Amino acid sequence: METLYQWGIAPFAEFLFLRRALVAAVALAVSSAPLGVWLTLRRMSLFGDALSHAVLPGVAIGFMLFGLSLWAMALGGLIAGLVVVALASLISRTTSLKEDASLAAIYLSALALGVILISRRGTQLDLLHILFGSVLGVDADGLLLVAGMATVSVTAMALMYRGLLLESFDPLFMSSSGKLRGSSGAAVQQFFLMLVVINLVAGFQTMGTLMAVGMMMLPAVSARLWHDTLPAQLLNSAGQAALAAYIGLVFSFQLDTPSGPSIIAAATVLYFLSLVFSPRGWLQRGVRKKHFTR
Repeated sequence: METLYQWGIAPFAEFLFLRRALVAAVALAVSSAPLGVWLTLRRMSLFGDALSHAVLPGVAIGFMLFGLSLWAMALGGLIAGLVVVALASLISRTTSLKEDASLAAIYLSALALGVILISRRGTQLDLLHILFGSVLGVDADGLLLVAGMATVSVTAMALMYRGLLLESFDPLFMSSSGKLRGSSGAAVQQFFLMLVVINLVAGFQTMGTLMAVGMMMLPAVSARLWHDTLPAQLLNSAGQAALAAYIGLVFSFQLDTPSGPSIIAAATVLYFLSLVFSPRGWLQRGVRKKHFTR
């Protein structure tokens, strides 16, 4: 019991930077994982990965203009992500390409541009820090940014729950009806993608642009193995993501491993446990198959 305390509780009681990291990671978890459920529900799982790369040039431009200003880089990433979403939507409406194809083309271009801009500026802004994050290095401003964006995201999802639900399950009806509390289906779609961008921008400081999408998607996929109802999936995904954040930070501190990948590794373990033990997992399927073959 004492060993468990020394491993899992004492570091957070002793070190302020660990407490900040835990609050930031849990805030991001509670905000981004439910969005992952919506993405999987809408069969847009790879959109998060694409948009996570799209914020990179905005972060680089923010750094080039204002230096190591977290708020400037976050604003640049937010603008870049929204521009990519708008361009993908415009291309899909004016050409024969679907939105996922146009988004793939744009995000690859954005990723290349971001790497070039960061490389040209020199090594003051570490590319690995942008791609993989450093939640253990979150300061007061970084914590305020993550917590603020997470609060906005969760509040917006709650207010637009009905619209998101209808647009996800019956987009044709949403389009034909034209309005739901003053919002069309296209507006709800763009609003939803904006929330995804906000969470990815919040995640670049803590998890990095590559790892942030893992916090969004892995708990969401795991939650769908445990529950059939959407509210239960939303709550389960947030809980799994928060648990992964805590476990990942503990192992990152104790074993001296990178914090972002450690959190995603913890989420991966929870995912494989869900694959085996959940009601829709391999173990239950094997039991049912054996029962019906008797």
